[in-house]
Amino acid sequence: MSISDRFDGIFKALASPVRRQILDDLKDQPLTTGTLCAHFPELDRCTVMQHIKVLEDAELVVPVKRGRERWNHLNAVPIQQIHERWIGPHAARAAAMLARLKEDVERAG
Repeated sequence: MSISDRFDGIFKALASPVRRQILDDLKDQPLTTGTLCAHFPELDRCTVMQHIKVLEDAELVVPVKRGRERWNHLNAVPIQQIHERWIGPHAARAAAMLARLKEDVERAG
């Protein structure tokens, strides 16, 4: 799989508000699939599991089976890679432009 395909999968996974909420729920600790399903009473278990599968395919969630339970762990590495590839460089340029603007305003004022 190319790096472009990997990023496409990550963006697809992040496009859904349900999947973003699942990632938020996993931010502090791993949770069982049953616990995650309980967080979405408006959705049936199968639908929540499909959302988890999309997150797994994007490598944002890593499942670990312990006995009869399946624990879902957040993997933030793909999000960090997106930050390094797109957000960081653009944020650095924007910060530099704001610093220049501040200097120009201070000199003019």
